[in-house]
Amino acid sequence: MAALLSAQAFIEIRVLAGSNAATRDVSPTVRLERIRFLADLCHNLPGIVNPSKMRPVREGVVGSRNRAMAERPMIWTWHTSGPEGQAWILQKVQEAGYRWTPPPPFPEYRKGAPPLTVRQRVGALAGWPVRTPSGHSPLPRQARVLKAVDADTVHALGKGAGRLRLGLGHGSPWLQAHLDQSAEHFIYPDPAAYYWPAPKAGRPWWQCRVLQRMIDGEQICDSLAVMPQTFTALPPNVGRRRQRQLVQIARGTERDSYLWGRDHRDSCSPQTCGFAPDEAAGQSDITDSSD
Repeated sequence: MAALLSAQAFIEIRVLAGSNAATRDVSPTVRLERIRFLADLCHNLPGIVNPSKMRPVREGVVGSRNRAMAERPMIWTWHTSGPEGQAWILQKVQEAGYRWTPPPPFPEYRKGAPPLTVRQRVGALAGWPVRTPSGHSPLPRQARVLKAVDADTVHALGKGAGRLRLGLGHGSPWLQAHLDQSAEHFIYPDPAAYYWPAPKAGRPWWQCRVLQRMIDGEQICDSLAVMPQTFTALPPNVGRRRQRQLVQIARGTERDSYLWGRDHRDSCSPQTCGFAPDEAAGQSDITDSSD
């Protein structure tokens, strides 16, 4: 399926990029828009054709959406292509003489922290769960640790990321107002493969995962860029075995502050949270929802 659509897109792009009778009366602007549409639609299809070239965002992390994509690899392309893209896909399938049933919708992100399986509990004894992606150097020892912090520290770390313009986090007042102020929150370095530290490439910071409890008791997980010296300065205060268990829980937590804020929107008010409903979503720190 992916190979068919890729080939058809390349054929159409080649025609649009050339000078021939079929495109002589089509303006360059319209042709360029069509080429961009086809490129956007098919850009990830080579990874479906050759899945061995696709690497996980984080080694050892398999969420419900990842499982859905493993079962139906076209699910992302189908559900992100819009009505025009879906019509194009169905047309190409029909022209090729195939029958194809589009994949079902993505599963909803699971709420709350998942319970640890027996395998995960045993794995927590074996070693640090954050594995080094192929072609990268391991994180230093001081990065292989999880630390408990309070809500004010989470906010301060976000403000630091915003002040340095690191790109992940800005210390939003909205998040500060909606964190459980009495709860422990947890932070540890867990970079996605494309965010793995690379000082020479201008990425000296560590992408950290923050397992945080919101005012309604739900645990969510956000991403935050933290400079190594800032993270190292945080005091170590969690037992080693519990650290590994919490890392497993954080890696299995599928919802972030954006999704939580979207659901909380109707409950948000200046009286309850200090924010109007139209401010309840979109005010969270920048997160990495592609996990």
